[in-house]
Amino acid sequence: MDAVGEGWSLRPARDEDVEPVAELKAVVMRDALTRLGRYDDHRVRQRLRDGFRPAHTSVIEQDGAFVGCVAFGPYPHGPGRYLEHFYLAPEAQGRGLGTAVLRALLARADAEPAPVRLTVVQGSAARRLYEREGFTVEAEDPIDVLMVREPAAPGLFGERPTEG
Repeated sequence: MDAVGEGWSLRPARDEDVEPVAELKAVVMRDALTRLGRYDDHRVRQRLRDGFRPAHTSVIEQDGAFVGCVAFGPYPHGPGRYLEHFYLAPEAQGRGLGTAVLRALLARADAEPAPVRLTVVQGSAARRLYEREGFTVEAEDPIDVLMVREPAAPGLFGERPTEG
């Protein structure tokens, strides 16, 4: 397991993680998708099930308990990595865990070095996290924003200034 912060860890996902992850996605995405007129209780879970790739997914745990997930695999449309299905349980949000997990993944990409892309829903609070960590908008439509972050300069390996 990779340590991400005190009491937090990542473990490889297993096939049986699909249902807890699908449920977490439904909880986390409900408000944003409802605001955009796109929330469908069954569809949000089924889309996760259809695209679940345990080989590229990690489960985020606190003291052995499931609190989130993140997928980090090859970008399907070119070189680099793709970050998706990054969800934290509401009680785990706002404590720096998302930042810690994201920085750990970006350090891996910087070591390759590889650009990282992700898609965030328009109006999502998560966009601020991604922008703080160096992501910029590559393309957008009324629903989604595709963001990209180029690898950190050699020797920096993900070290970024902290906000003070």
